[in-house]
Amino acid sequence: MADVGCHLCPRNCGADRAHGQAGFCQALDGPRVFRWGPHFGEEPPICGARGSGAVFFSRCTMKCLYCQNSPWSWRGEGRDITVDELSGILRTLATKYGCANWNLVSPTPYLPYIRTAAEALRSEGVRLPFVWNSSGYERAETLAEYGDLCDIALIDLRYAKDSTARAASAAPGYVTASRTAVKHLWNTLGRLDSEEPGMATRGVIVRLLVLPGFADEAIENLAWIATECSSEMHVSVMSQYAPAFNANGTPPFNRTVTEDEYASVTEAAADFGFESGWIQGFGSRDTSSDLVGENMTPGEGTVEATSCSPRIAE
Repeated sequence: MADVGCHLCPRNCGADRAHGQAGFCQALDGPRVFRWGPHFGEEPPICGARGSGAVFFSRCTMKCLYCQNSPWSWRGEGRDITVDELSGILRTLATKYGCANWNLVSPTPYLPYIRTAAEALRSEGVRLPFVWNSSGYERAETLAEYGDLCDIALIDLRYAKDSTARAASAAPGYVTASRTAVKHLWNTLGRLDSEEPGMATRGVIVRLLVLPGFADEAIENLAWIATECSSEMHVSVMSQYAPAFNANGTPPFNRTVTEDEYASVTEAAADFGFESGWIQGFGSRDTSSDLVGENMTPGEGTVEATSCSPRIAE
């Protein structure tokens, strides 16, 4: 780390990672990567024909009890790599695979190393747009400081009540942090600049994963976006929740979302005037996390998934 004490995420834990002290996320000095490769499971403007160049970083600033990526987010499976190796990964995604962008999945604990890796490539003239792929649990100050790593924000708004965020994801202050982050990104990046497959280079997509028993919070977040940002923002409403990890013993997270719950959210999106984005068909299940998780060998590989997310409005 460039400075003693880590303050990258809203926890502000101050862990001295350079000297072996891990904070809540358990990240230490240097990047740790679970898997990387062309990824086809994101929204169409992110992927394109050659995929999004995804780098799945190990560790996470949240601890979601229903996490489908728990092997690397909770347990930290993956491989410690050098900054030079990270530069090599990004170079390969750009030059060998011809990916549409560099998709940084849960990058926050590793931002200083990612910047150094990217600067080496920029000096060679190797450039792609960066996708900051995030749970939403971010500090606006960090987003501002590392704005050079965020051309496209692919960010969650998961909760509208801090009590739910604490119980489900051990994320105190999530609502204020995530909403402040989304507003900062909207003011900085603005509306997604393309809806053509793989052609987006700048802008914001907010994902709303509808959780069982908490559809009202997704609706509340839609209302907040429409009021405090704009109904012109691209939103991606998702029905794919399935119980995983520790969710099976914790109602209501031990069940899927009902059709009525999901319909209440999709109807609210229309009522609030959202016309840009994607609504996942009820009963759809994006399998991108599962496909990654089935192959636990860290390193290079194509991460494939089918995205079944029709537009909100043509």
